[in-house]
Amino acid sequence: MFRKIDTFLLCLVATILIATFFPCTGNETKFFQILAIIVIGIMFFFQGARLSRRAILDGMTNWRIHLAILGCTFAVFPLLGVGFHRVFPSFLDADTWTGLLFLCCLPSTVQSSIAFTSIGQGNVAAAICSATMSNILGIFITPVLTGLVMHQSASSPGGITSIMLQLLLPFMLGQMAQPWIGGWVHRYKKLISITDRTSILIVVYTAFSEAVVQGLWHRVPAAQIGRIMVADSLMLFTVLVLTTIGSRLLGFSRRDEVAIVFCGSKKTLASGVPMANVLFAGPVVGIIVLPLMIYHQIQLFVCATLARHYARRAAGHDPSKQPQPRAGQRIEE
Repeated sequence: MFRKIDTFLLCLVATILIATFFPCTGNETKFFQILAIIVIGIMFFFQGARLSRRAILDGMTNWRIHLAILGCTFAVFPLLGVGFHRVFPSFLDADTWTGLLFLCCLPSTVQSSIAFTSIGQGNVAAAICSATMSNILGIFITPVLTGLVMHQSASSPGGITSIMLQLLLPFMLGQMAQPWIGGWVHRYKKLISITDRTSILIVVYTAFSEAVVQGLWHRVPAAQIGRIMVADSLMLFTVLVLTTIGSRLLGFSRRDEVAIVFCGSKKTLASGVPMANVLFAGPVVGIIVLPLMIYHQIQLFVCATLARHYARRAAGHDPSKQPQPRAGQRIEE
């Protein structure tokens, strides 16, 4: 059982090591960026084909779960960041603290939030709606939060079109094709789930390659990176605890809890780096996005294990899966 978890985590470690020693550059970077878009588009297409119209409608009208996720993303995170900064002002240098506070103002991820919600057998329909809504609202909310938290004027360019084309369009096409391919998608769930893991690994490799090419390991001392890892880990642990306990106290179902935990604890690297380039100027941008890059890696490692835990719990609560304990492990093979 744990071998499956270790396999996926080892794939993440191997991806980071490959990106460190063999980062993609030039045309290779463009290739992997395009490949990531294609794989993510395929994933959203099959997510749309997998979900029934009733499940999508329920996901869109479940305002309580959307409010919980957005509240955690745009309220709890910034408050925690400001609180940590006031309690431990000297733990990080000024630029790194700016990066950590900026991280707290960002929207949630989309593809990895949905992928881990799917792996953990949570409410995928609600995760799709909440994560996409978070990214769209984040285009407008993040600059405002950044200004409030760091007392500076900032604005962010629009990115709604790319979100619509890369995420919502494939999902809608999958929904349109569901009457014809829905049964096939369910029968070959193990094969379809490869897109979830592949999209995460490609995003990790592409993002980490860009950081390495920019001289990540030469510009920041090892001690500072260690402190950033501690701060990021503490932030993630705190949010995971709050989302887990909060969702249970508020009476959410297990499937809703999975979506709240994964969507509410994530921060987007794909949108965060471009936003940082607009909100901040000069070479300091590389330092400011470093906490986000490290947080991104940590959240993938932690949530990969947590998703497997939720999947085992789901299998344990489903009597039909008790005679076949390996059935719940298909996603991670």
